[in-house]
Amino acid sequence: MAQQQIQLSEIFKRIDEEKIQFIDLKFTDMPGMWQHFTVPATELKEGSFESGFGFDGSSIRGFQEIDESDMLIIPDPAAAFIDPFSSKTLSMIGSIRDPITKGPYSRDPRYVAQKAAQHLKDSGIADAAYFGPEAEFFIFDGIRFGQNENSSFHQIDSFEGIWDSRKKEPNGIGNLGHRPRFKEGYFPVPPVDKLQDIRNDIVREMTQAGIAIECHHHEVATAGQCEIDMRFGDMVKMADQLMLYKFMVKNVAARHGKAASFMPKPLFNDNGSGMHCHQSLWKDEKNIFVEKDGYAGLSGTALYYIGGLLHHAPALCALIAPTTNSYRRLVPGFEAPVNLVYSKRNRSAAVRIPMYSGDDNAKRIEFRTPDPSCNPYLAFAAMLMAGIDGIKRKIHPGEPVDENLYELPPERAATIASVPGSLKESLQALKDDHEFLLQGDVFTRDLIDMWISYKMAREVNPVSLRPTPYEFHLYHDV
Repeated sequence: MAQQQIQLSEIFKRIDEEKIQFIDLKFTDMPGMWQHFTVPATELKEGSFESGFGFDGSSIRGFQEIDESDMLIIPDPAAAFIDPFSSKTLSMIGSIRDPITKGPYSRDPRYVAQKAAQHLKDSGIADAAYFGPEAEFFIFDGIRFGQNENSSFHQIDSFEGIWDSRKKEPNGIGNLGHRPRFKEGYFPVPPVDKLQDIRNDIVREMTQAGIAIECHHHEVATAGQCEIDMRFGDMVKMADQLMLYKFMVKNVAARHGKAASFMPKPLFNDNGSGMHCHQSLWKDEKNIFVEKDGYAGLSGTALYYIGGLLHHAPALCALIAPTTNSYRRLVPGFEAPVNLVYSKRNRSAAVRIPMYSGDDNAKRIEFRTPDPSCNPYLAFAAMLMAGIDGIKRKIHPGEPVDENLYELPPERAATIASVPGSLKESLQALKDDHEFLLQGDVFTRDLIDMWISYKMAREVNPVSLRPTPYEFHLYHDV
């Protein structure tokens, strides 16, 4: 309580010093998009952090029905930042409450992540889970799309895309030809990398908002694929930061007249955007994933954690790769982590153990299957719950595979399990395997049932019903 009082006094001091006029309240809907509304700064009182602000929950995806729509948002003073895209505005992330019971809302994704963190502590395994997501994204010059009963199209405009080599430069002179070829966008310097200054601007805004950034760079694909790496941190705080990260990327890109997209696979025949998640568990301020004599320096606890991730991976995919487009990315040949094995340094495995550093604090595992279309609160919580289940049940991941999995002989490759091939398959896997998520009442059956039905009704079925242009190429003349 004393800590909260300090935070509250700092909030009101900041409002006064920065001459804040508006308070923007942000929260995450079930699919994983930030929603918000704004109140005048004069409406924020000390009691607001207990009583909250009301809103219509029936208009938020995955929340309430219309006959019980009233909900509350309680702003979190520890999750406040000056909004650089709205004048004189202080933004705060909030948690959702039921106005009748005043208790936490079971479908609030942030509450699910908080419960997972508490479940870890209650288990006695560790005190904290640290996550470090690497969310990749594209910055396009423009994107158009549409579909109705008799037509469908999408078109991506990217001056950096290799297919735009005929266009004139923005200053009107002839084409200079500096563009990353397909799958050759990793680490080129300008003028091939045309997004250095935009990424610098994004990092400046992130740093200003309190996000610790380690580096940024161009990624493998042509047409503006980028990555900005955040320093690892507490799981719930990192989920907050990832929402802010996406907000910053999209808005700075828009400021430059460009469109940022976290869609997993917007381009055919080039690398998609993943979100490799670095994870470690700590107890008494020590990294319990470390054992000097273990494989790749990992402890038995870390191996069991990996075992839990791999064992539950098909079900996890419904939450960590939760769009139909996710499975355009999860195919062999584009560095996609489809193989459910682990390895040190090997990027063709679903779980990689980075070997850059011998520092105990840096020892972690990297789960490469997630993508940035996920809801980070649900995805992080689900991965943690799978890892805890692996530790409790001592699920060993088997032997590591330290070779290129895409070049294995067919008979050997056939013995290696892989991720589901579609969102529909992943949702079925979640339906069949979700007991591990219910432990400690972290996820609820209601949330899981809602997630499966929502995804089937709003995404899987609508996509499957619509013909695509390539189907006309294949079948028009049958």
